[in-house]
Amino acid sequence: MSGDEPSQRPFQTIAPLAARLGLTPNTKFALGQEAQVATAVVAQTGVVLISWEHKAIAHTLLPAIANGQTLPAIPAKWDGTRFDIVLRFERTSPGERWSFRQLCPCLLSGDTPTPMG
Repeated sequence: MSGDEPSQRPFQTIAPLAARLGLTPNTKFALGQEAQVATAVVAQTGVVLISWEHKAIAHTLLPAIANGQTLPAIPAKWDGTRFDIVLRFERTSPGERWSFRQLCPCLLSGDTPTPMG
């Protein structure tokens, strides 16, 4: 893969779960389109799972989803050693305030139960 091609890692991360659930991942968004991803996510109901380039998650994607709402425990910077965490936004209905939490399922050896700072 050349330096001009987008990373396939987020797709490779989610592909096995999508296959098991019989779902087709939405791959129309690319790195740099975090605002568009946030807009699409906020418009959804039900569960939305995002697999994204980790450096852009905390810096761009999380603030775009929160849309100015202050949420405790949102990491301001991604810990580059963490690939074992789920960041969960939840609300009771569209337009309501978000709640946010970090889930640490500890599925693999070496995973940690401690949320990111």
